[in-house]
Amino acid sequence: MSKRRLADLDVAGKRVLVRVDFNVPIEQGLEINAAIAAYDQRLRATLPTVDFLLQQDCKVILCSHLGRPAGAVDESLRLAPVGDRLAILLKHPVQNLSDCVGPKVESVIGSMQPKDIILLENLRFHLGEEKNEPEFARSLARLADCFVMDAFAVAHRAHASTVGVGQHLPAAMGLLVQREVESLGKALESPEPPVAALLGGAKVSDKILVLENLLDKLDQLFIGGGMSVTFLRCQGFQTGASAIEEDRLDFARELLERARSQKIRVFLPEDLVVASEFAVDPREVRTVPSDEVPKGWYIMDIGAESASAFAKGLAECKTIIWNGPMGVFEMPRFSLGTRQVATAIGGLKDATTATTIVGGGSTAEAVEKLGLVDQMTHVSTGGGASLEFLEGKELPGIAALPDA
Repeated sequence: MSKRRLADLDVAGKRVLVRVDFNVPIEQGLEINAAIAAYDQRLRATLPTVDFLLQQDCKVILCSHLGRPAGAVDESLRLAPVGDRLAILLKHPVQNLSDCVGPKVESVIGSMQPKDIILLENLRFHLGEEKNEPEFARSLARLADCFVMDAFAVAHRAHASTVGVGQHLPAAMGLLVQREVESLGKALESPEPPVAALLGGAKVSDKILVLENLLDKLDQLFIGGGMSVTFLRCQGFQTGASAIEEDRLDFARELLERARSQKIRVFLPEDLVVASEFAVDPREVRTVPSDEVPKGWYIMDIGAESASAFAKGLAECKTIIWNGPMGVFEMPRFSLGTRQVATAIGGLKDATTATTIVGGGSTAEAVEKLGLVDQMTHVSTGGGASLEFLEGKELPGIAALPDA
């Protein structure tokens, strides 16, 4: 995939509209600025693109969505607090506007000076954004001379700000999107062997296409999290009260057979952390062998022996693609498996020069929470986008950009 890069776009002194992803999780009940500061990886990830544009004396116009306001103004989803946090990170003023299109917005932008930064209001306050309405895309395009796509997390969405705007302006991918495409692309197209995939999360169905796309490239496959329950069940293990994807049992069985026939080493949990109820603080928690899950109990995490075996196997690999936590990581009592595996992977980048690619969403949040982002080769900012990329799908927001 060879798309025009920011370095190849004539932006010097121009008004540049940058689609960023500032859809940061804001926890209700927390002081809003503190909440944003706790989850500002997506803001930090786009700083290199903004800095590049400032060095080119550009007038920088940032646009993003926040939450799902469904085409109506939602006071709790205004972007001004995010802009305030961005100003702190940039050490540079950011002007927050109360709308993203229209005469008033155009008037403010018309008075911009070089190195000024404006953050437009939440794009999804307008129905035209998610519907990719041509007139809304043209309204955004009128604000600028150039367009930069730097929101990888929404690159799998064909919206006005990801696909439509680029049809009206000279366009290129930003430094964040470039890094995402190059890092994930290399892991898929030319990985250094041995190659491993570490997959977790809740459902096998979420990872079917990833497994199909990656399997022929793998030397080792590690399966944890909720999806491991279906794989254990397809081998005849009792899995207590944990949810089973009955319609995926045949797929799991066939995949394990394919892996064996291709001499791919498969790691499934040898021991499991189980709880008497699915709760943050259940009455009773045990660690049991994978074939001894008590009836009516819930599988909550991989056990310490499994985490150790996973870590040992991963240490043998030169390329690791990780998508999905090993257990119910959001509950502290069941985060140990993810924590141990993440720490082990984090130690490989420098120790063995392994390439470690972390998918977005909950996996990226776990790595960020553990303070391990800098110990990974690449941590994707996109949940659904990284998943679709690993599935081999074309992402509309990138496909729409001009070729290099």
